[in-house]
Amino acid sequence: MAKETRLSISGMMCAGCLSSVEQALQGVEGVESAAVNLGERSAIVEGEASVEAQIAAVKEAGFGAAELVTLADEQAKEQAEAREYQKLWWRVISAGGAGLTLFVASMGGFLPSIENGQPIWLAISAITLLILIFVGGHFFSGAWVTLKNRRGNMDTLVAMGTGTAWLYSTIIVLYPDLVPSLARHAYFEAAIIIVALVSLGSALESRARSKTSSAIKALIGLQPKTARVLRNGEELDLPLEEVGLDETLRVRPGEKIPLDGVVLEGSSYVDESMLTGEPIPVAKEDGGQVVGGTINGSGTFIMRTTHIGRETVLAQIVELVRKAQSSKPEIGRLVDKIAAIFVPIVITIAAVSFALWLWLGPEPQFSYAMVAAMTVLVIACPCALGLATPISIMVGVGRAAGMGILIRNGEALQQAEKVTTVMFDKTGTITEGNPQLVKIAIEVKSGGVKNSEDDLLRLAAALEIGSEHPLATAILNEAKVRGISIEAAANFQSITGEGIEGEVAGKKLHLGNRTLMERDKIISSHSNSEESENRAEEWGAAGITPIYLAQEGELLGMLGIADPIKAGAEEAIANLKEIGVNVVMLTGDNQKTAEAVATQIGLDKNSVVADLLPAEKIKQVAQLQQQGEVVAMVGDGINDAPALAQADVGIAIGTGTDIAIESADIALMHGALQGVVDAITLSRATMENIKQNLFGAFIYNTLGIPIAAGVLFPLFGVMLTPIVAAAAMSMSSVTVVTNALRLRSVRLSKGSRS
Repeated sequence: MAKETRLSISGMMCAGCLSSVEQALQGVEGVESAAVNLGERSAIVEGEASVEAQIAAVKEAGFGAAELVTLADEQAKEQAEAREYQKLWWRVISAGGAGLTLFVASMGGFLPSIENGQPIWLAISAITLLILIFVGGHFFSGAWVTLKNRRGNMDTLVAMGTGTAWLYSTIIVLYPDLVPSLARHAYFEAAIIIVALVSLGSALESRARSKTSSAIKALIGLQPKTARVLRNGEELDLPLEEVGLDETLRVRPGEKIPLDGVVLEGSSYVDESMLTGEPIPVAKEDGGQVVGGTINGSGTFIMRTTHIGRETVLAQIVELVRKAQSSKPEIGRLVDKIAAIFVPIVITIAAVSFALWLWLGPEPQFSYAMVAAMTVLVIACPCALGLATPISIMVGVGRAAGMGILIRNGEALQQAEKVTTVMFDKTGTITEGNPQLVKIAIEVKSGGVKNSEDDLLRLAAALEIGSEHPLATAILNEAKVRGISIEAAANFQSITGEGIEGEVAGKKLHLGNRTLMERDKIISSHSNSEESENRAEEWGAAGITPIYLAQEGELLGMLGIADPIKAGAEEAIANLKEIGVNVVMLTGDNQKTAEAVATQIGLDKNSVVADLLPAEKIKQVAQLQQQGEVVAMVGDGINDAPALAQADVGIAIGTGTDIAIESADIALMHGALQGVVDAITLSRATMENIKQNLFGAFIYNTLGIPIAAGVLFPLFGVMLTPIVAAAAMSMSSVTVVTNALRLRSVRLSKGSRS
């Protein structure tokens, strides 16, 4: 597995900046992939390249970079962003104050004409230049670096617009006779007001953007900063960074558990709702697993750390969310391609506008040409375009994470929007996955001798003792309750999808479903086969799974196992139907039992496919895909892994302790099926939000650039000024971020934890 590095990136302002950073990182030898998140100002890099080489490449491209490893690094990043936010407001106040003062003085007639007040105007030129250097200098330095690398971004456009305004105005002041008298207008105030307005837009965007990462901040905030470590008979409060593996910790009542571990001494109840969404505390005693970030109840216990740093469950969740927020769906990669050629196109349009106004425009032609060119450069900045996709992804994925829904990447988010059919595994997904033995039926042997229930249970448990199947657990638990001693069967063999066989006391035993019994002709040879069949049908109709036990080819009895339906399953199925999604249940259980479960959750018999082997679930998924359906498969992430991988969207039901389910695109930290509804609903809302943002950004640029170039002037006498263009450009980014934040209040179905 390739090494992964996470970097904080400073100085990024638009899609062009993002593209520059990505290209710089991908150009480093040893880098396999680089995903840059404009919204979070970060990058995730995979490959064997050194961190130093990566940082050097980013700096060479004109941006800042630092590695993010620990919680302290994250805090340093936040502090740097806070300082940058303050700096932006300083730029707004200083440049805006100077620009407005100059504007009022010029419009109010307080300044002499250029011809009669050259010294005053030269002083204004010098002051304006100082403001551009000290307040807006980052635009010019950024533009220079990107141009050296034959790229362009927002810095390029702003630097060209403001620099041209200042240079043109200064030339007029020094050599007024070079242009007609009607064109002798200085644009010093425009140059610095543009800097102020762009900075204002960045400040407002930064403030709004900080809300998009609230999910990550909330997750990080779950982990305490210190742990109470027992060393050499002393209790020491140490930062988490100084706590190692196999350390002994004391956790007191009401405290957050610092790290993942196992209870050594004591007992308590732990609130694990941050993982599972379940409000009921979970009992923990000797040997119990505990997860960092969860909250201890009223008891005190001693624990041993088993995972630290990036290996903890909470750290894996944070990393998974970050990766998802940094990923790009197909629609986002299209924007990147557009952004790469956007700046050269804009510069070309500005040049053409200048030439046309100079050739065809009214007097003063040169002045109109300069205004048109500057306005095009300023209004065309692709900030909104670059933010349209990543900001929505950040908010959508973050909202999902807050509900215990972990989306692995942008592709999964985009695919979930298109889902037309959801296929559910039954056991452990629709049902609790905690089967219980509820019935035992004893068959009469040919010799007229009956086995007792305990005898049957002892033989069945002997076969199941080595199995981890939920049905085996039900049998073993009942045997334990009855105090039955169990001796493991010899020559144990598992028959996939049918059952198991082995030997006890030298006699061969079969334990499994009807298919296994029919294969070995056990049922057909049984004298009471009809009675057994009727009993199986009766149990199946009641949602009880019949398990047959045979010895030496003779049926000894049947065990009935029932698995309770999960709370909220019926409601979740109904909600899926309400949003236009078909629902199918897949199971290896028999048809009668499956139909009984289906009836309880509101599905008809046609929506049930039973008696399936694990490999056959894949075929069911593929069959629907061939019919043009976009399929989501919901399972436990283990037995259903092949089907999860085959589906367009794999959704794994888990408890959060096995967070990295490789076969799934979406992992539900809790077992509630409502999470499936919420995941699809949120994905639809997120993709709709992205489309709204992109539409707005494209419309803004599509309409804004021609208007800036002056297409309305011949008809209506309307022409934008560079100042108006700067304000419009800044507000377009703020609008995109604000629209993305609406995802935080998307109405989800009843039962969601929103």
